[in-house]
Amino acid sequence: MKNFKSILVALVAAASVSAVGTATADSVKIPTHNWSSQLVGAKIVGALFEMVGEEVEYIPMDSQTVYQSMCENDIDIVHEVWQGAFGAAFEKVVNEGCVMDLATHDAKTREEWWYPMFVKEMCPGLPDWKALDACADKFTRADSGGKGVFIGGPVDWLKNDAERVEALGMNFVVKNAGSAAAIWAELESGIKQNKPVVIFNWTPNFIEALYEGEFVEFPEYQAACKDDPAWGMNQEMAYDCGNPKDGYLKIGVSHEFKEDNPKAFAVASKINFSNLDIAKQSNYVDTDGMEVDAAAQRWLDEHKDKWEAWIQ
Repeated sequence: MKNFKSILVALVAAASVSAVGTATADSVKIPTHNWSSQLVGAKIVGALFEMVGEEVEYIPMDSQTVYQSMCENDIDIVHEVWQGAFGAAFEKVVNEGCVMDLATHDAKTREEWWYPMFVKEMCPGLPDWKALDACADKFTRADSGGKGVFIGGPVDWLKNDAERVEALGMNFVVKNAGSAAAIWAELESGIKQNKPVVIFNWTPNFIEALYEGEFVEFPEYQAACKDDPAWGMNQEMAYDCGNPKDGYLKIGVSHEFKEDNPKAFAVASKINFSNLDIAKQSNYVDTDGMEVDAAAQRWLDEHKDKWEAWIQ
Protein backbone atom coordinates (compact mmCIF):
# COMPACT_ATOMS: atom_id res chain seq x y z
CA MET A 1 0.00 0.00 0.00
CA LYS A 2 1.27 3.47 -0.86
CA ASN A 3 2.97 5.43 1.95
CA PHE A 4 0.87 8.58 2.20
CA LYS A 5 3.71 10.58 3.78
CA SER A 6 5.30 10.73 0.35
CA ILE A 7 2.01 12.01 -1.07
CA LEU A 8 1.91 14.78 1.53
CA VAL A 9 5.46 15.86 0.68
CA ALA A 10 4.65 15.81 -3.04
CA LEU A 11 1.52 17.91 -2.65
CA VAL A 12 3.16 20.49 -0.40
CA ALA A 13 5.93 20.88 -2.94
CA ALA A 14 3.52 20.96 -5.86
CA ALA A 15 1.27 23.58 -4.30
CA SER A 16 4.03 26.17 -4.66
CA VAL A 17 4.72 25.35 -8.31
CA SER A 18 5.48 28.41 -10.43
CA ALA A 19 6.52 29.21 -13.96
CA VAL A 20 10.15 29.20 -14.97
CA GLY A 21 11.43 32.49 -16.29
CA THR A 22 9.88 35.95 -16.38
CA ALA A 23 6.31 36.17 -17.56
CA THR A 24 5.12 39.12 -19.61
CA ALA A 25 2.07 41.25 -18.93
CA ASP A 26 0.22 39.24 -21.57
CA SER A 27 1.11 35.83 -20.15
CA VAL A 28 -1.76 33.53 -19.26
CA LYS A 29 -2.06 33.40 -15.47
CA ILE A 30 -3.15 29.98 -14.21
CA PRO A 31 -3.79 29.33 -10.49
CA THR A 32 -2.53 26.29 -8.62
CA HIS A 33 -4.50 24.90 -5.67
CA ASN A 34 -4.15 22.18 -3.06
CA TRP A 35 -5.27 18.94 -4.71
CA SER A 36 -3.50 16.76 -7.23
CA SER A 37 -5.81 16.68 -10.23
CA GLN A 38 -5.97 20.48 -10.27
CA LEU A 39 -2.19 20.81 -10.10
CA VAL A 40 -1.62 18.30 -12.87
CA GLY A 41 -4.47 19.69 -14.96
CA ALA A 42 -3.13 23.23 -14.60
CA LYS A 43 0.18 22.10 -16.10
CA ILE A 44 -1.64 20.28 -18.90
CA VAL A 45 -3.69 23.38 -19.72
CA GLY A 46 -0.57 25.53 -19.57
CA ALA A 47 1.31 23.18 -21.90
CA LEU A 48 -1.54 23.33 -24.42
CA PHE A 49 -1.46 27.13 -24.33
CA GLU A 50 2.29 27.10 -24.89
CA MET A 51 1.80 24.85 -27.93
CA VAL A 52 -0.13 27.67 -29.62
CA GLY A 53 2.47 30.28 -28.74
CA GLU A 54 1.20 31.72 -25.45
CA GLU A 55 3.35 32.42 -22.42
CA VAL A 56 2.14 30.94 -19.13
CA GLU A 57 2.55 31.86 -15.47
CA TYR A 58 1.45 29.62 -12.59
CA ILE A 59 0.27 31.38 -9.43
CA PRO A 60 -0.41 29.57 -6.12
CA MET A 61 -3.77 30.86 -4.90
CA ASP A 62 -6.63 30.18 -2.50
CA SER A 63 -9.31 28.18 -4.28
CA GLN A 64 -12.14 30.52 -3.21
CA THR A 65 -10.54 33.97 -3.64
CA VAL A 66 -9.38 32.97 -7.12
CA TYR A 67 -12.78 33.93 -8.53
CA GLN A 68 -12.50 37.51 -7.32
CA SER A 69 -8.97 37.52 -8.73
CA MET A 70 -10.45 36.60 -12.12
CA CYS A 71 -12.77 39.59 -11.81
CA GLU A 72 -9.71 41.77 -11.33
CA ASN A 73 -7.87 40.08 -14.23
CA ASP A 74 -5.14 38.81 -11.92
CA ILE A 75 -6.06 35.25 -12.94
CA ASP A 76 -7.16 34.28 -16.45
CA ILE A 77 -8.60 30.78 -16.16
CA VAL A 78 -9.82 28.24 -13.62
CA HIS A 79 -10.10 24.90 -15.38
CA GLU A 80 -11.54 22.83 -12.47
CA VAL A 81 -14.60 24.53 -11.00
CA TRP A 82 -16.27 21.87 -8.84
CA GLN A 83 -19.93 22.65 -8.27
CA GLY A 84 -20.05 21.38 -4.71
CA ALA A 85 -17.02 23.24 -3.39
CA PHE A 86 -16.83 26.32 -5.59
CA GLY A 87 -20.16 26.65 -7.38
CA ALA A 88 -21.47 29.46 -5.17
CA ALA A 89 -18.34 31.61 -5.50
CA PHE A 90 -18.11 30.94 -9.23
CA GLU A 91 -21.75 31.59 -10.02
CA LYS A 92 -21.64 34.85 -8.06
CA VAL A 93 -18.91 36.38 -10.26
CA VAL A 94 -20.51 34.98 -13.42
CA ASN A 95 -23.78 36.69 -12.49
CA GLU A 96 -21.85 39.90 -11.82
CA GLY A 97 -20.56 39.75 -15.38
CA CYS A 98 -16.84 39.79 -14.60
CA VAL A 99 -16.19 36.08 -15.21
CA MET A 100 -17.29 33.96 -18.17
CA ASP A 101 -18.72 30.47 -17.77
CA LEU A 102 -16.75 29.14 -20.74
CA ALA A 103 -17.31 25.39 -20.84
CA THR A 104 -18.54 22.35 -18.93
CA HIS A 105 -16.44 19.18 -18.87
CA ASP A 106 -18.03 15.80 -19.55
CA ALA A 107 -16.89 14.77 -16.07
CA LYS A 108 -19.64 14.48 -13.47
CA THR A 109 -18.64 15.10 -9.88
CA ARG A 110 -19.73 14.23 -6.39
CA GLU A 111 -18.30 15.66 -3.16
CA GLU A 112 -19.56 14.17 0.08
CA TRP A 113 -18.84 12.48 3.41
CA TRP A 114 -17.32 9.05 2.74
CA TYR A 115 -16.24 6.01 4.74
CA PRO A 116 -14.20 2.86 3.97
CA MET A 117 -16.40 -0.21 3.66
CA PHE A 118 -15.37 -1.85 6.95
CA VAL A 119 -17.15 1.00 8.76
CA LYS A 120 -20.46 -0.24 7.39
CA GLU A 121 -20.13 -3.40 9.45
CA MET A 122 -19.81 -1.28 12.61
CA CYS A 123 -22.73 1.03 11.83
CA PRO A 124 -25.82 -0.88 10.68
CA GLY A 125 -28.03 1.13 8.38
CA LEU A 126 -25.29 2.93 6.47
CA PRO A 127 -25.09 4.74 4.09
CA ASP A 128 -28.07 6.59 5.61
CA TRP A 129 -26.83 9.64 7.53
CA LYS A 130 -29.08 8.82 10.47
CA ALA A 131 -27.29 5.49 10.89
CA LEU A 132 -23.95 7.31 10.88
CA ASP A 133 -25.19 9.72 13.52
CA ALA A 134 -26.52 6.86 15.64
CA CYS A 135 -23.03 5.42 15.94
CA ALA A 136 -21.20 8.75 16.33
CA ASP A 137 -19.57 7.45 19.53
CA LYS A 138 -17.43 5.12 17.39
CA PHE A 139 -15.80 8.16 15.76
CA THR A 140 -14.87 10.01 18.95
CA ARG A 141 -11.37 11.23 19.73
CA ALA A 142 -9.67 12.38 22.92
CA ASP A 143 -10.30 16.05 22.13
CA SER A 144 -13.76 15.78 20.54
CA GLY A 145 -15.85 16.17 23.69
CA GLY A 146 -17.58 12.84 23.23
CA LYS A 147 -18.71 13.67 19.71
CA GLY A 148 -17.83 11.86 16.52
CA VAL A 149 -15.15 13.46 14.34
CA PHE A 150 -15.64 14.14 10.64
CA ILE A 151 -12.45 14.90 8.70
CA GLY A 152 -13.38 17.75 6.39
CA GLY A 153 -11.48 19.35 3.56
CA PRO A 154 -9.40 22.53 3.83
CA VAL A 155 -11.33 25.53 5.15
CA ASP A 156 -11.02 27.35 1.83
CA TRP A 157 -13.11 24.65 0.13
CA LEU A 158 -16.15 26.07 1.99
CA LYS A 159 -18.14 22.86 2.24
CA ASN A 160 -20.42 24.11 5.06
CA ASP A 161 -19.99 20.82 6.93
CA ALA A 162 -20.29 22.48 10.34
CA GLU A 163 -23.53 24.14 9.25
CA ARG A 164 -24.86 20.79 8.05
CA VAL A 165 -23.97 19.11 11.35
CA GLU A 166 -25.82 21.82 13.25
CA ALA A 167 -28.83 21.92 10.93
CA LEU A 168 -29.29 18.15 11.08
CA GLY A 169 -28.56 17.98 14.82
CA MET A 170 -25.74 15.49 14.34
CA ASN A 171 -23.53 14.38 17.22
CA PHE A 172 -20.39 15.22 15.24
CA VAL A 173 -17.70 17.89 15.12
CA VAL A 174 -15.77 18.89 12.01
CA LYS A 175 -11.99 18.75 11.88
CA ASN A 176 -10.74 20.52 8.77
CA ALA A 177 -7.64 19.00 7.19
CA GLY A 178 -5.06 21.40 5.78
CA SER A 179 -4.81 19.69 2.39
CA ALA A 180 -6.06 16.77 0.36
CA ALA A 181 -2.96 14.81 1.39
CA ALA A 182 -3.85 15.33 5.06
CA ILE A 183 -7.29 13.82 4.42
CA TRP A 184 -5.71 10.75 2.85
CA ALA A 185 -3.30 10.44 5.79
CA GLU A 186 -6.28 10.36 8.18
CA LEU A 187 -7.93 7.72 6.02
CA GLU A 188 -4.83 5.55 5.89
CA SER A 189 -4.39 5.81 9.66
CA GLY A 190 -7.97 4.68 10.26
CA ILE A 191 -7.65 1.77 7.85
CA LYS A 192 -4.36 0.59 9.34
CA GLN A 193 -5.81 0.66 12.86
CA ASN A 194 -9.22 -0.68 11.78
CA LYS A 195 -10.61 2.41 13.45
CA PRO A 196 -13.82 3.99 12.11
CA VAL A 197 -13.17 7.11 10.07
CA VAL A 198 -15.42 9.32 7.98
CA ILE A 199 -13.82 11.84 5.64
CA PHE A 200 -14.61 14.35 2.94
CA ASN A 201 -14.07 12.63 -0.40
CA TRP A 202 -14.95 13.25 -4.01
CA THR A 203 -15.17 11.57 -7.35
CA PRO A 204 -13.42 11.42 -9.72
CA ASN A 205 -10.13 10.88 -7.91
CA PHE A 206 -7.73 8.09 -7.08
CA ILE A 207 -9.19 6.88 -3.77
CA GLU A 208 -11.93 4.83 -5.40
CA ALA A 209 -9.23 2.78 -7.14
CA LEU A 210 -7.47 2.01 -3.84
CA TYR A 211 -10.22 1.49 -1.28
CA GLU A 212 -13.77 0.22 -1.36
CA GLY A 213 -16.13 2.62 0.34
CA GLU A 214 -19.38 4.57 0.11
CA PHE A 215 -20.67 8.10 0.28
CA VAL A 216 -23.02 8.96 3.13
CA GLU A 217 -26.55 9.60 1.88
CA PHE A 218 -27.96 12.84 3.27
CA PRO A 219 -31.32 14.43 2.39
CA GLU A 220 -31.39 15.12 -1.35
CA TYR A 221 -29.75 18.36 -2.46
CA GLN A 222 -31.77 21.24 -3.79
CA ALA A 223 -30.48 24.76 -4.38
CA ALA A 224 -32.95 26.15 -1.82
CA CYS A 225 -31.18 24.12 0.85
CA LYS A 226 -28.32 26.62 0.87
CA ASP A 227 -30.23 29.86 1.31
CA ASP A 228 -33.81 29.11 2.37
CA PRO A 229 -34.03 27.98 6.00
CA ALA A 230 -37.69 27.11 5.53
CA TRP A 231 -36.74 24.40 3.03
CA GLY A 232 -36.07 20.90 4.31
CA MET A 233 -36.39 19.09 7.60
CA ASN A 234 -35.02 21.95 9.70
CA GLN A 235 -37.37 24.90 9.23
CA GLU A 236 -34.98 27.35 10.88
CA MET A 237 -31.59 26.55 9.35
CA ALA A 238 -30.06 26.14 5.91
CA TYR A 239 -27.70 23.34 4.80
CA ASP A 240 -29.94 20.51 6.00
CA CYS A 241 -29.15 18.45 2.90
CA GLY A 242 -26.36 16.67 1.06
CA ASN A 243 -24.28 17.89 -1.88
CA PRO A 244 -25.20 17.53 -5.58
CA LYS A 245 -24.77 13.95 -6.79
CA ASP A 246 -24.09 14.80 -10.43
CA GLY A 247 -22.28 18.08 -10.00
CA TYR A 248 -20.68 20.01 -12.82
CA LEU A 249 -17.01 20.55 -13.51
CA LYS A 250 -16.59 23.82 -15.40
CA ILE A 251 -14.01 26.10 -16.96
CA GLY A 252 -14.23 29.77 -16.07
CA VAL A 253 -12.21 32.63 -17.57
CA SER A 254 -11.75 36.32 -16.89
CA HIS A 255 -13.75 38.76 -18.98
CA GLU A 256 -10.63 40.09 -20.76
CA PHE A 257 -9.09 36.69 -21.48
CA LYS A 258 -10.46 36.38 -25.01
CA GLU A 259 -9.17 39.79 -26.05
CA ASP A 260 -5.78 39.51 -24.33
CA ASN A 261 -5.04 35.86 -25.22
CA PRO A 262 -7.20 34.82 -28.19
CA LYS A 263 -5.18 31.69 -29.00
CA ALA A 264 -5.38 30.40 -25.44
CA PHE A 265 -9.08 31.29 -25.32
CA ALA A 266 -9.74 29.22 -28.42
CA VAL A 267 -7.96 26.24 -26.86
CA ALA A 268 -9.69 26.66 -23.50
CA SER A 269 -13.11 26.63 -25.14
CA LYS A 270 -12.38 23.12 -26.49
CA ILE A 271 -10.78 21.51 -23.42
CA ASN A 272 -13.00 18.74 -22.08
CA PHE A 273 -11.92 16.30 -19.37
CA SER A 274 -13.82 13.11 -18.56
CA ASN A 275 -14.11 11.43 -15.17
CA LEU A 276 -11.32 9.09 -16.21
CA ASP A 277 -9.07 12.00 -17.21
CA ILE A 278 -9.46 13.65 -13.80
CA ALA A 279 -8.95 10.35 -11.98
CA LYS A 280 -5.78 9.64 -13.93
CA GLN A 281 -4.35 13.10 -13.27
CA SER A 282 -4.83 12.52 -9.55
CA ASN A 283 -3.70 8.91 -9.65
CA TYR A 284 -0.36 9.67 -11.30
CA VAL A 285 0.63 11.78 -8.29
CA ASP A 286 -1.22 10.22 -5.37
CA THR A 287 -0.77 6.56 -6.24
CA ASP A 288 2.17 6.40 -8.63
CA GLY A 289 4.16 9.05 -6.74
CA MET A 290 5.00 11.13 -9.80
CA GLU A 291 5.96 14.80 -9.65
CA VAL A 292 3.31 17.16 -11.01
CA ASP A 293 5.25 18.13 -14.14
CA ALA A 294 5.98 14.50 -14.99
CA ALA A 295 2.35 13.53 -14.39
CA ALA A 296 1.14 16.26 -16.73
CA GLN A 297 3.56 15.14 -19.42
CA ARG A 298 2.46 11.53 -18.99
CA TRP A 299 -1.17 12.48 -19.55
CA LEU A 300 -0.22 14.46 -22.65
CA ASP A 301 1.86 11.57 -23.98
CA GLU A 302 -0.95 9.07 -23.45
CA HIS A 303 -3.83 11.22 -24.76
CA LYS A 304 -2.44 12.94 -27.84
CA ASP A 305 -5.40 11.78 -29.90
CA LYS A 306 -7.66 13.74 -27.55
CA TRP A 307 -5.88 17.05 -27.08
CA GLU A 308 -4.57 17.51 -30.64
CA ALA A 309 -8.05 18.60 -31.71
CA TRP A 310 -8.12 21.20 -28.94
CA ILE A 311 -5.12 23.11 -30.29
CA GLN A 312 -6.20 23.27 -33.92
